Amino acid sequence: MSPPHDLELGDRARILLRTLVRRYIDSGRPVGSRSLARDAGLSVSPATIRNVMADLEELGYLVAPHTSAGRVPTDRGLRFYVDCLLQVQPIGGDTVERLRQRLARDRDEGAEELADSASDLLSQLTRLAGVVTLPRCDWAVLRHVEFLPLSDCRVLAILVINERDVQNRVIRTERDFSEAELQRIANYLNAEFAGLELPRVRQSLLAAMQADQQRLDELMRSAVEVGEKALAEEQDDEGYVVAGQTNLMEFEELSDVDRLRQLFEAFTQKRDILHLLDRCARADGVQIYIGQEAGYEVFDGLSLVTARYGVAGEAAGVLGVIGPTRMAYDRIIPIVDVTARLVGSALNPPR
Repeated sequence: MSPPHDLELGDRARILLRTLVRRYIDSGRPVGSRSLARDAGLSVSPATIRNVMADLEELGYLVAPHTSAGRVPTDRGLRFYVDCLLQVQPIGGDTVERLRQRLARDRDEGAEELADSASDLLSQLTRLAGVVTLPRCDWAVLRHVEFLPLSDCRVLAILVINERDVQNRVIRTERDFSEAELQRIANYLNAEFAGLELPRVRQSLLAAMQADQQRLDELMRSAVEVGEKALAEEQDDEGYVVAGQTNLMEFEELSDVDRLRQLFEAFTQKRDILHLLDRCARADGVQIYIGQEAGYEVFDGLSLVTARYGVAGEAAGVLGVIGPTRMAYDRIIPIVDVTARLVGSALNPPR
């Protein structure tokens, strides 16, 4: 994902850049040469440090804000820091175990509740905004279906997916069905399709609908009609869940009212963020977009750190955090990585 670096920085420049980025991440303020000389621990003159910083600025790794003599890293400088200078901090065993227990507890409530829990945990651990895409349905397996008659040609379909996830859907039918008829339809669908992935069930029902209807008996015609409506692939208006958006208000660089309005509108509309998360879903490992790398104006000044989670060896979704570009990457990257692994473990049925 990241572009190749066309510059081999010397050891002195690397030390100074790493020190400056760390100071900037901690304070959010421009870093001057005097404090940089003190923190870097190099036995060089202030003039030498100023020369190195000037070189880094000329190469696009640093910039000097108009209101300060100090410098801050650019998106390019942060990218070099993340790719070449970063040393991640492993997560403590106690934290991992708390994550595991919380996600294991919430998985019995269903996939959406698990996504909610994961986004909330990411937000709490990072003090940023946590985002989790809802699991794709490709891997979902139909375990059991029941139907209850309602009024006005409506039926309540109760679907058990992947052992734990129970979904209730109200569907409209061509006519009213009795409770006995719906029981026979459910028995037929359970006998024919229980244990199959939802896409295969849908394909079979659609093929039956397109077949010669004269060759289908009354039970099969009713089962096809009711089953197809109950298992129709819904357009998911949510796409992902997000928690902790208000955490971003604590950062000075994001506290402008217009900036916050633009950002919160992006969370609400979701289109751009979903497109970006979809790109992350196609790549292995932890993915990091810094500022303009995302390709969306709303992400200027923001970074996104994501990792895929999987079910049965296949990618099922993406989770991560959104925050200012000066986020603590060394701490956040392992949190995102471990959380993705634990969400995948929670979604995989026990052996």
